[in-house]
Order: sequence, then structure tokens, then C-alpha cells
Amino acid sequence: MNRLAGEVAIVTGAAKGIGKGIARAMAEEGASVALFDIADTVQTAADAINKHASGRGRDVRTFQVDIADALQVDTAVKRVLGDFGKIDILVNNAAVLYFAPFLDTTDAMWDKTFDVNFKGMRNCTRAAIRSMITQKHGRIINMSSAAAITSSKGLTAYSASKGAICAFTRALALDVAEFGINANVIIPCYVETEGLRDLATEMGIAPEMYFKRIGDTVPLGRLASVDEIADLAVFLASGESKYITGQEIVIDGGNLIQTKKGDF
Repeated sequence: MNRLAGEVAIVTGAAKGIGKGIARAMAEEGASVALFDIADTVQTAADAINKHASGRGRDVRTFQVDIADALQVDTAVKRVLGDFGKIDILVNNAAVLYFAPFLDTTDAMWDKTFDVNFKGMRNCTRAAIRSMITQKHGRIINMSSAAAITSSKGLTAYSASKGAICAFTRALALDVAEFGINANVIIPCYVETEGLRDLATEMGIAPEMYFKRIGDTVPLGRLASVDEIADLAVFLASGESKYITGQEIVIDGGNLIQTKKGDF
């Protein structure tokens, strides 16, 4: 069913995890995809996507770019326009996270978090949206986090940056509605990614045991898969969501709506 046939998408943080999954899903739905990531492993991700989505997407290309650097972003977006001729979809997914108590969260941690999570999103949006305005069409999908709504100890910088993404997107949706551009936020909670697997290993816990422990706290009984997040991103990128804008869509298996033990 190529729901994104003929579309051109940029996905940031696309070397692994959710970003890679979204890029793959969009290629499978017929889009040409530009993978933005600072990691040199982004080419490996592109090779895997091209192999998996062979014949369905027009083209998948990589752009090694630090999205916190506005000049690098502007240069990369110009290359995308030169290679593909347009930009229809922008998925701002790249992010960093530090666990530290508030008083131990250094200025460097705060700066890095906001440079990547918020300013990076702003840089990519500003660079890509000009062509969307010209063509009177576009879909912007910003990845936030459940930490923007309910957080945990040690996440002051991360939670603040993800909350800022939600506020920014609501205002942006109003600014660009007249140009036929939709802007929405995806708010995932627990997702089974390489990063979460690595975190479990660092804590000395077998990843499958860690996933089960977390999954047992979720009403649907498990973590989300990367593919489930990617399916939502494809929906928001497609014409099926053309009347949805300025929204924050939670995808968490019911985790945020439940009353936690001990609340009453």
C-alpha cells in the first residue's frame, strides 16, 4: 500500500532505535528518506533499510550532521533539496539524555541537552519549513517523551527539553496552518530499543528481565516496539492525518493514565 509514495522525508537520530525504525517504515511506505545523524553508523542503518525496503522506497541517503550546529543543518537540508527536489516530512527524533540529580546536573549537561533536544529540533524545522511553505504542504513530527508529562528523579534537564518540544509544536502548528503544514508530537513511554537494552546491561540486569520488569508495570503488559512508534509516525506523515495538527499523541500502553500503587 505505499501511503507515502512520492514523498521525501528527513528523519533525525536515524542511525539506530526509534529513528531508524521510523526511517525504515517510511521507506517501506514508498518515501525517499534522508537519514540525519552525527554517528558514522548512519550508513549501516541506511544499507539495512535499503535492503529491507528494496523496490518500495525511491531512495535512502545518509547525511552525517550535528543538528545542534545550525550551519551544518542548513547545509544538509540544501543537499536534500538538491538531491530530492523537495521535503514533505520532517521527523525530529534525535535526543540525548543524562541521569543526574538536579544539583549534580552541570551547565554542560544542560547545554548539551537543550542544544540537541530543543535547538537541534528548532534548527531542522527552520531549515526544512521554508520549502514546505513554498509548496504549501508539509508534515512535521516532533518526538517528545512521557518525561514531559510525568518524570523521574534525575531527569530535570531531559524533562524540561521534552516539555519545551510540546509547547513549541503547539505554537508552530498555529504559525504554519495557513500553509498546509501540520505539526504534531509523539509522546512514547517505554520502548524496547538498543539504548534501553544497553542501559540494562550497564546496570547489570539481563535486558529481557529488565524489559519484563518494566512491562509488568504497564497496563498492556509490555514495552512498545519500535515498529509501533514507527506506525504512528507513518500515520501522522500520511494524508490520513490531514486534519490533525498541534496535538500531543501519547503511545504508552496505558501507562500514564493509571493510578500508581500508593497514590491513594
